[in-house]
Amino acid sequence: MHVRTARPPAAADPHDAKLLSALRAEDWPLLVRLCRQALRKNGRHLRAHRLLGFALNKQRDTDAALAAYKQAAALWPDDAELLINYSNVLLDRALHAQAGPLLEKVCTLRPEQAMSWLMLARCCYDTRHHERGFAAALKAAELAKNPSEQLGVLTQKAIHRRELGQVREAVQDCEAALRLQPQDLANHTNRLLFMLADPAVSAQQLAAAAREYGAAFEPARKAQWPDFAAQRQGPWRRLKIGFLSPDLRTHSVMYFVEGLLAQLDRRQFEVWGFYLYPKDDAITERVMCHVDHFVRLADLSATEQALTIRAQGIDILIDLAGHTGYNGLLTMAHKAAPVQVSWLGYPATTGLSAIDYKFTDEVTDPPGADDLYTERLYRLPTLFCCYRPLSREPLWRYQPAYQVRPAPALKNGFVTFGSCNNLGKLTDEVLALWGRVLAAVPTAHLLIEGKNFGQSAFAEAYRERCAGLGLDVARLELVPLDTANQYLTYHRIDIALDPFPLTGGTTTFDLLWMGVPLVSMEGDSFKSRLSTGILTYLGRSEWLAQDAEAYVRIAATLADDVPRLNTLRLGLRRETEQSVLMREDLFNHHFGEGLRLMWLQWLAQGQHPQDPEAQSRLIESWLPTLPGAWSEPAVPGVGLAPGRRVPLPEAHQYLQALLDKARAQRPEVNNADGQISHRCWQDVTETAERLLCAVPHDPVALACLAEVEHAHGHTEFAVTYLRYAQEALVRAAQ
Repeated sequence: MHVRTARPPAAADPHDAKLLSALRAEDWPLLVRLCRQALRKNGRHLRAHRLLGFALNKQRDTDAALAAYKQAAALWPDDAELLINYSNVLLDRALHAQAGPLLEKVCTLRPEQAMSWLMLARCCYDTRHHERGFAAALKAAELAKNPSEQLGVLTQKAIHRRELGQVREAVQDCEAALRLQPQDLANHTNRLLFMLADPAVSAQQLAAAAREYGAAFEPARKAQWPDFAAQRQGPWRRLKIGFLSPDLRTHSVMYFVEGLLAQLDRRQFEVWGFYLYPKDDAITERVMCHVDHFVRLADLSATEQALTIRAQGIDILIDLAGHTGYNGLLTMAHKAAPVQVSWLGYPATTGLSAIDYKFTDEVTDPPGADDLYTERLYRLPTLFCCYRPLSREPLWRYQPAYQVRPAPALKNGFVTFGSCNNLGKLTDEVLALWGRVLAAVPTAHLLIEGKNFGQSAFAEAYRERCAGLGLDVARLELVPLDTANQYLTYHRIDIALDPFPLTGGTTTFDLLWMGVPLVSMEGDSFKSRLSTGILTYLGRSEWLAQDAEAYVRIAATLADDVPRLNTLRLGLRRETEQSVLMREDLFNHHFGEGLRLMWLQWLAQGQHPQDPEAQSRLIESWLPTLPGAWSEPAVPGVGLAPGRRVPLPEAHQYLQALLDKARAQRPEVNNADGQISHRCWQDVTETAERLLCAVPHDPVALACLAEVEHAHGHTEFAVTYLRYAQEALVRAAQ
């Protein structure tokens, strides 16, 4: 971020020279003091208002900076310079909704400057106003006067084009930006992310682009890699495991990470969360309870992040983002830990030799895929991840609204195909094939959920696009994306259609859990085999197509017998929950085995460099000394609060004590919204939820929630909780 100072007033202000001198010297404490002195004498001193928030932000006192800017903006609402710098801080703190109106104002105050429109375009991306953002980028393109602004135009055009479904054009914008500036990190990352959905891009081309990223950013850092000699200790010691991610918050990654953070065997591992995003939410608070240590890194440079991680003595660092927003790959390029691993986030190689391994499986990454990676593949004996639904609202999975319902075709009289995937994945090739599916089932409808369909112009343009690709738009329903309806839209879909080559990931798990069968195209690399792995490990490989003809045939066959489709739907959730797709106990065990083997391999390589046979013999010699207690499952733990992790039986006792206390109080219900208002009963609910976030389907927690709901007259909810509690007890007894 930078600050622009205004032209000095005609009459020299005695404070201005001192303020500008401190600014040039980058003496931020002095600048703060001088600004405050000036404002005590003149509460409307414009330059002091401009610089106070800037200097406070440089000192990483963000809250004070925002407060200063807020006060200044109230006094000087039409000062573009002040609003620009205020908006920069808001954007850096991911407060995009607050920055939006300010940047709209900036564009009216300085419509002739490209930077005004570029900042607005940047803000619109995170507020999901992609039509407005793309229009702002086009306006900036007309005004751009130098390479920096031209680079910004290409960056903003690309990110909005991808969200508007113009994937190929988005990749081309990124490539043009890299020709302009080969070392531009954002466009390397965006290019790799957008290439995933471009059917014209092969797996080999994607791997080559990732290696170009590595070549651009790794060599200068490699010379400073430490040897971590002090950490080469016993093979069975308790290891420090770090998870590096910007997505320890409301994000799809948490559907697969929370169970591991909560129950990775603490006899063997100490768990650290390194957080890269500048804003917390309720899920972040849960993560802070699950992990043993939580460290915020968002305000640090990549070098500072790496030094911070090394200072904790992390043994294995796991990247959860890959080439996605706010990622920590530059931190990994500094070699922040002796063993570094890629997992989740990005379905291809990072391109970094600093990352030693990638967790995967033998179906999603079949034999022969190894050449597509700079990392060494560690293939788990199960699917590469384990799913948990409704991360944002964990208790909703037990509520009636989220239970599987009969096939909508029974009521509608026709089958509804559907997709809730990112529109960027729905290329012309995908939509054209879906048109063939509709032609094969003449009465069927197609539902597509996506961003911007609430805007009539965008929806109409999308319909025209679909019509041009052969779809019968009279049978096409476009549903605006609403995160509040995640899962609920599947009540309206009989059969899901998967895009390609970038298939569904989280959406595939979501729809299967909601009882919706999926037709998917089997691909040739990880990005196009996500659904292939999921369906194979579910035991439903008959829904996988090898070509377009098979895709249409599978969809038509599923639609041909509605009663059979309904029977399938009503049993698919249980089938999914009992499969390895959702068996956290199995997954966590295999993941822990993988971490230990990676550690043993690193130790052996240190003692016998370049001698694989000697390394193998050394590892074999260690195996008889494996602690015998580790062969038994660990007692689950529950993070009741940050730094307060207790064994499950102790958590049960704590919850029971809260329930006993609540029973002594008369239940109170807020009649306006039906919410429980007495603090004692709220404590029971919140603690039971925390326990279920650590141990899903725990019968004690479910029984306590049933009592809470029954005491407050919510009989339907109480019955649902008791049913799940009973099922959990039955499973435990088997």
